[in-house]
Amino acid sequence: MDITSSPNTTADQSYTVVARRYRPRTFEQLIGQEHVAQALSRAIETGRVGHAYLFTGARGVGKTSTARIFAKVLNTSEDAAEDVNSDISEAIDAGEDMDVIEIDGASNRGIEEIRQLRANVNVRPSRSRYKIYIIDEVHMLTNQAFNALLKTLEEPPGHVKFIFCTTDPDKLPITVLSRCQRFDFAPVKYESILTRLQEIVTAEGFEADTEALGLLARRAAGSMRDSQSLLEQVMSFANGRITVEQIHSLLGTADESQLI
Repeated sequence: MDITSSPNTTADQSYTVVARRYRPRTFEQLIGQEHVAQALSRAIETGRVGHAYLFTGARGVGKTSTARIFAKVLNTSEDAAEDVNSDISEAIDAGEDMDVIEIDGASNRGIEEIRQLRANVNVRPSRSRYKIYIIDEVHMLTNQAFNALLKTLEEPPGHVKFIFCTTDPDKLPITVLSRCQRFDFAPVKYESILTRLQEIVTAEGFEADTEALGLLARRAAGSMRDSQSLLEQVMSFANGRITVEQIHSLLGTADESQLI
C-alpha cells in the first residue's frame, strides 16, 4: 500500500507530527474501517448520499479522517474516485477549504454558534458541489444548541451536508440520532496497526524490531493515532534502530522474563 506523507524538507518548516503526515487521504488508505469506506463509496456511486452522517467510535480510529475523505470525494468526483491532487482536495486536507467547514463541538457548543451556522447554510458553496459541515465531538453541544440545529438538520438546503463525529453517541438526543445515517468505527486490529507502523518506520529511514513495534501496537489498544504518537516518541531518541528495550523504557514496562 502506498504511504502518504509530507516530509519536512527544509529546516525553516515547522515540524508536522507523524500522525498528521501519515493521515489517510483516500478511502483506499483508510485502515481498519473498510466497511465504512465501502458503504460511503457505494452511496456516492449510486447517488444515495444522505444529508447527515454520524461517525462514532473510540479516539484515533479514523472518524475525522473519514469525514475529510468523504467531503473530498463529494466535492471532487461523481464516481467515488477522489482527485487527491486537486486544489479542493489539498485545501480540505489542510483544513483551509471555504466550502468544508470543520467545527470543534467542545469549543463551539453554544446556541449562538449554531444560530450562526443556520444563518450561513443558505449561502451556496463558492466553488464546490456541496457546503459540508464537519462537527467533531458533537456530543459536547448543549441541549439548546441541539434544539436549534434540529430543523436545519431535518430539512437542510440541497447543497448542504452534515458529518458529525463523536466518541460518545449516547449523549446525543434521540431526535438528532434519528436524522443521521450512523456508522460505528471499530477499534483497529493489532495486525493492521503493526503493518502501518512498519511502513512508517521504513518511510522515516529507521529500522525496528518487529517485537518492539508489536509492543506499541498492543499499547495503542485499537487506536491508530495513539500508536503513531507512541512511535514518534520512540523515534525522537532512537539512534536509527528501534528496540524492545527502548519501548520498555518509554512505556515504563518490563519484559516477561523480568516479570517471571
